[in-house]
Order: sequence, then structure tokens, then C-alpha cells
Amino acid sequence: MFPRWANYLLPAGAVGAIGGLFYVTVLFTYGASPKTTAVGYAPTQPVPYSHALHAGKLGIDCRYCHNTVEKAAFAALPATQTCMNCHTNIKPENEGLKPVRDSWTTGMPVQWVKVHDLPDYVFFNHSAHVNHGVGCVECHGRIDQMEVVHQEKPLSMGWCLDCHRDPGSHLRPKDIAITNMSYMQKDANGGEMSDKAREDLKAAYGIHDAAYMTSCYTCHR
Repeated sequence: MFPRWANYLLPAGAVGAIGGLFYVTVLFTYGASPKTTAVGYAPTQPVPYSHALHAGKLGIDCRYCHNTVEKAAFAALPATQTCMNCHTNIKPENEGLKPVRDSWTTGMPVQWVKVHDLPDYVFFNHSAHVNHGVGCVECHGRIDQMEVVHQEKPLSMGWCLDCHRDPGSHLRPKDIAITNMSYMQKDANGGEMSDKAREDLKAAYGIHDAAYMTSCYTCHR
């Protein structure tokens, strides 16, 4: 009834099933690996800049250096002028600051190395997030405690979608500074914030279109 070659379908199917299982296992194992998502990536910078000192101990607001974060898609790296506003008088001869002084003299920018680098096919707008109650710590972790900045969160599509599906859990009231790294959602009594309070936060920021939040177009334009 069946042609002779049909005898090979069963072993071929078995090989395909085993191979497919192996492929899926490898795909998910390595796809979620910190090495794949760049979690922990901490490149050596041309200047040994300590966020733990500047943002943590000295309390310098993130927006002083990254001054476009509230109005542009890209959080600008600080111009040499920004550094020299302080270091013209503070530790002006420090050897670690030589690249900054050279930049000031030559007019060439300091070659900072980007840490949080999304793929080119991903659209991300900093201003859209920080102006809608998403604090810096949500994506960057406790930068104010880092001597050397590293990527703390995976920044993967699944990680972004987890937040987009439940934005209320990642928002803060408008009277809480977006750069306050220690903020945690609490109610007036210090307990867990209620679902209603989170919905109120979403309403306050005009976040209501769930379909748009998870649409492919939102991040891939």
C-alpha cells in the first residue's frame, strides 16, 4: 500500500524529534544566559569614573551629566565642560583625569564606552519612560552603588515585555524624583502598594493602552 521509502519516515521522524528537542534546549539555555544578554558587562572606561562616589556619596543627580534624558530618546554622555565645571578646581592634577584635561585642551571628546547598548533594530526612548514614572533604577540598577558601571538587567525582549504587561508595578508617584535610586513602591503605612494604587499611577501618567504597550510596533519601528 505504501511506497518503500515510507519505511524511513519513522526513524527520520525520531531523529528530527530528538534533534529538535536538543535545539530548543540549547536555544533557551544560551538565549537566557547572562553571557548572551550581556548581564555583568563592565567595560574599562578611559576615565576611572565612580558613580558610587559622584551619584552615591556626593548625591549628584543623574540629570546633571545625562542632561537629555527627560527630553530626548538618548541619555547624552556628559560633555567635557560638565566634568571641568568641577575638576577645574577639584583634583585638577589627578592622573586619572588626564583624558578629561586632554579633551579640554584639544576639543576632542572623551571616548566613553557604551555599557547599555540595545540592538539597532530596537526603538527605545528615554524621555518616554522617565516622563511617565519609570525610574532610572528600573533598567540600570543601583548605579549609585557601582564603582564601575555594569549592565545589571538583561534588557531582553522578554524582560521589556514583562514590564510593558505590568507597568503599574514599575512606576513611582510624580513627587518622587525619577533619579531616586532607593525608591521602592510602598503604601502610606509602609506596606505593599495596592493594585488600585498602581492603577491610579497608570492613570496619572496616561498609561492605558495595553494593546499598544505590547505591540511589535512600539519597539520595532
